[in-house]
Amino acid sequence: MSPAIMQPDSAFGTSATAMSPSWRQALAGLAFVWAALFALTLREWGEMAWQWWNSDSYAHILLIPPIIPWLAWMRRDELAAIRPKPWWPGLMMLGTALAFWLGGRASGINLIAHAGAVAALAASVPSILGPRATALLALPLGFMVFLVPFGEEIVWPMQRLTAHLVIALTHLSGVEAALETIYITTPVGLFIVAEACSGVKFLIAMIALGVLAAFTGFSSWSRRAVFLLACVVVPILANAVRAWGTIYLAQYIGPERAGGIDHLIYGWVFFAVVVAIVLGLAWRWFERTPEEAGWSLAELERSRILSRLEAFDARLPLVMGLALGACAIAAALAIGLAPANG
Repeated sequence: MSPAIMQPDSAFGTSATAMSPSWRQALAGLAFVWAALFALTLREWGEMAWQWWNSDSYAHILLIPPIIPWLAWMRRDELAAIRPKPWWPGLMMLGTALAFWLGGRASGINLIAHAGAVAALAASVPSILGPRATALLALPLGFMVFLVPFGEEIVWPMQRLTAHLVIALTHLSGVEAALETIYITTPVGLFIVAEACSGVKFLIAMIALGVLAAFTGFSSWSRRAVFLLACVVVPILANAVRAWGTIYLAQYIGPERAGGIDHLIYGWVFFAVVVAIVLGLAWRWFERTPEEAGWSLAELERSRILSRLEAFDARLPLVMGLALGACAIAAALAIGLAPANG
């Protein structure tokens, strides 16, 4: 048996409140490093939180923070069976994430700065807990990518795609119409595929949900791929059908009444229907429960890669000191950038 494997009761104790010294020290160290990273990137977290709360396109992200600890909590038994081993190569990942954060600040590209801030938190986990614990926490750490508000970059392509799908459906339904970029002219008036009608917010939310369901409900990569493809295709087609329905109804009841009906069903009600359709179709092919998601301890024991990676372990005080030093250097560089950006 690998020396990294322990009996669960020796790692976290025999009671729910007991915890081994190694885990207490590691979790305290991780909390300290996370506090430093939050303080360093507070501006970015404030900007992201503002977008989560105030933008309809990113309202679904408010569900991501509670999902991440839930995914981690489900691996508690497996984590209890291993010993955290601080890992100095993880500091290179942390440094890369901080470089992205600094690059985003220097260039004024919020997406890069936000991604760097989130990646820095994730990169600190292998540094403090080691590669074996990181492998067990791969899903919650990977799911952190959905904390970053993204999707605005594809609004215009999605508007164009939706417009082409809608004009095709309009012609198939026997309604005369002409398309110019995102403008659709019909006998009763002009319709515009606006940004809000592009379907981007539902597409991004559906992809996040799809990743969660794919990795908690399926073990087969082929089924995951098919399910994720459905999570992309179905909301795009559903949004096009919704927009076409508005135009089709407008031919008979008028644009104003059709628009009122569209506004009534559009929003999270529409999204809930799409989710129900996708999950309902996929439910019978689910292969496991969320508690079974991720690699097992037996699989990790057999991994030669993890054994080789753990050869680069280091003492916790050294790794923490270097991580905090990287935060200090990044903070000094960020202060140096402030006058140029101000």
